[in-house]
Amino acid sequence: MAKGYSSQGQGQQKRVQQPIPSNPLAIKTKKFALEKNKFITLNMLQFVRKQWYWGFVPLALILINAIVNVTKVYPNYWIYVITVLGALAYVAFWAIQFTGVTQLEQYKQLFQKYRYEIDSRQILMKLNDTEGGIIKWDMIKTARKEKDAYVLDMGQYQFIYLPFTVFNNDNDKKLIDRILKDKGYISAE
Repeated sequence: MAKGYSSQGQGQQKRVQQPIPSNPLAIKTKKFALEKNKFITLNMLQFVRKQWYWGFVPLALILINAIVNVTKVYPNYWIYVITVLGALAYVAFWAIQFTGVTQLEQYKQLFQKYRYEIDSRQILMKLNDTEGGIIKWDMIKTARKEKDAYVLDMGQYQFIYLPFTVFNNDNDKKLIDRILKDKGYISAE
């Protein structure tokens, strides 16, 4: 947030909000708010992409139990139920966590309408002309172009979601493609 102080004489200062400086050549998007369901979906997809290999644990337990049952060493069926319930409970736990974020007051800023100004130096997230924040490109870990949006990952379960509909024209989409390619986030086709 761009804030400054002006002097009022005799050592007193008054807090003044100043406009956030913007680059006239930057890509300027329409105002956009991330939908809560989209937030949950994207986080669950990231969860699956990062932790898919843990799915082998319940499969291995079921396989071991099947072998033990067939050989009649220790016949039981409860391990099948517990394994499936445990796996489902783990996935449900994360779904509840992501859903909970959408309901908490301290995270409401994630779902406010922002206007983005993107150039090769930074990404400005503007709530209005005087409120917003700066995200430097070195804070972006990975980026990907999906069929209907750009997703800029900033860390575990933190991202900027930019659907194609927020761009004013095709030139803006081509320019962000160029910036992401130059930064090495997406490959040149």
